[in-house]
Amino acid sequence: MSVEITRTEKITQLFQVHSLDIQGADRDFVTRFHNSLPKIQGLFQELYGVHEEAESQLLELLQSLILGYQGREESLRERDRNKDAEGNWFLSQNLAGMSMYVDRFAGSLKTMPSKLSHLQDLGVNFLHLMPLFESPQGESDGGYAVSNFRKVDPRFGTLEELIALRKTMHGQGMFLMLDIVLNHTSHLHEWAMKAKAGDQEYQNYYYTYENRWIPNEFEQAMPEIFPESAPGNFTWNEEMKRWVMTVFHNYQWDLNFSNPKVLQAMVETMLFYANLGIDLLRIDAPAFIWKQTGTSCQNLPQAHTLLRLIKQCVQVATPGMALLGEAIVAPKDIMNYFGTGDYVAQECDFAYNATQMALQWDMLASGDTSVMLQAQADILRKPYGTSWITYSRCHDDIGLGYEDASIAQAGKDPYLHRRFLKEYYSFSGEQWMSPARGALFSSNPKTGDARISGTLASLCGLEKALYEGNGPAIEQSIQKILLMQAHSIFLGGLPMLFYGDEVGCTNDYRYQQDPGKSYDNRWMHRPLLDWEKVNRRKTEGTLEYQLFEGTKKLLAIRKSMELFADLSNVSWMTPHNRHIAGLIRRKGEERRYCLFNFSDQPAGLTWYAFREQGESATQLLDSWTQTNYSVGPDHEHLVLEPYGFRILEPR
Repeated sequence: MSVEITRTEKITQLFQVHSLDIQGADRDFVTRFHNSLPKIQGLFQELYGVHEEAESQLLELLQSLILGYQGREESLRERDRNKDAEGNWFLSQNLAGMSMYVDRFAGSLKTMPSKLSHLQDLGVNFLHLMPLFESPQGESDGGYAVSNFRKVDPRFGTLEELIALRKTMHGQGMFLMLDIVLNHTSHLHEWAMKAKAGDQEYQNYYYTYENRWIPNEFEQAMPEIFPESAPGNFTWNEEMKRWVMTVFHNYQWDLNFSNPKVLQAMVETMLFYANLGIDLLRIDAPAFIWKQTGTSCQNLPQAHTLLRLIKQCVQVATPGMALLGEAIVAPKDIMNYFGTGDYVAQECDFAYNATQMALQWDMLASGDTSVMLQAQADILRKPYGTSWITYSRCHDDIGLGYEDASIAQAGKDPYLHRRFLKEYYSFSGEQWMSPARGALFSSNPKTGDARISGTLASLCGLEKALYEGNGPAIEQSIQKILLMQAHSIFLGGLPMLFYGDEVGCTNDYRYQQDPGKSYDNRWMHRPLLDWEKVNRRKTEGTLEYQLFEGTKKLLAIRKSMELFADLSNVSWMTPHNRHIAGLIRRKGEERRYCLFNFSDQPAGLTWYAFREQGESATQLLDSWTQTNYSVGPDHEHLVLEPYGFRILEPR
């Protein structure tokens, strides 16, 4: 009891030292602080209760929340209050995102404001700017090997230019998303440099060992992430004369979160980002942030405890910033990142719907929706109050991470089916009739696992069709691109386009001439944007015009209807035709039927598919084509053209 009283007294002293106006201007913060304090203490105790510095580090953490709050400018506090009044602001159907590399999209942060009109014309108001903070040339992993969490890399601009961009965006009703890399730092980060110099305190910020005994214990159960380019999970450092854990690349040193000082430092960094004005913070690779021998070191319970603790801290100090957990894991595991038990919807606000993204590509290659439907029992478990990032593709590779059971239940052999998909999307010659032009990434010859690189347009056949000058194939590729985008946009969640897809950018092979990128074929789908091509979207009849205007129309349809907000209101129609994926979005008495034909042939859906929902309708208006359909008898069909889709409103 005395310990608790002592802690309470110390917290009171913190309020006094930092001159908090408990009954006045700081009242809301103090209320949040006290409401969350029991959870913060409990979660901290779970992780660090036996640590010799637990008590002092908890108080340091609490002080960081006060300082983070006090460092928040008034305009951001006002934004926090407006978001709180709106309630779950990030579930709105009015949000539409795009992910981009600033330098490859616009050149620099300084020139970004001049490109915002392009995005606003498209209907995009939520920007994910890929990693901006300092990372070493040639050892950056696309910016995810950070050497300074608080300095914008000069390649992109300055911190002041980032803040100026954010202020411009907020002034125009836009939202900003940035990354934080919790799992590791660059080996050139200040902490790593001090560790190399022999500072034991900073060696304890990482997993470092003087011999192979403990690393060997880890290796027995840990998989290899990049078996081709970065085999193993430990690297010998000659300067330090120690082995260091490097799960991703040998230049990325894994942080040791069993040390509460690491948590303290990273929470302070997250609050620094929040006070830059970030609306959504993307936590990179959260599945890896806690390590334990005898395990895969992925998805461990302590990782979830850590994320819940971080969420509580952010809610107290900077409540307007939401959290996205970039957990690209199996469907059953990904649900846990939204929170479980007493912490449902209190861990990450967002997760990537990576399973559904991969299943879209499965459907496009096979023309069959059955594997996708088998996976929905897990995906639909997402709790209300949280949301997906939905997307057709992103900066990363396309992993086929859905379960073998889903493939087997659809009547297919998992090994043969995955081999078909890899051959279909990689230009290997095995599937010579395939229109797709991609490449295998991180192929593991031991297991047969591989992922897929390539732009949306190239994987949908546009690159091949343009090369051959095949007009009908070009038109079909455009239709496939819009089908994939429509499926992502209406699925439920925050749709996140990838830059260049709105104008049909094909694979950019120039990465092969860059020594810092040539080893990573994912750079083929991270193009250096050609603004002459982009500007062709203003010329009617061009493929750029068709794709831009089509994508723009899809986003506008979504924004026009509240039932497309993420209200956890998705259900799937009975698969009367295995080529057609049909989902229903409902809000009260309103409903919309979203139908997608993933076949290269016309496909019909019996009119009974609408009657069996128990909701009568005699007319259906398609928001996409403005065509009105009369609901016919059960033996007749609504026919969708190859790769066609409908957004149907009952009348």
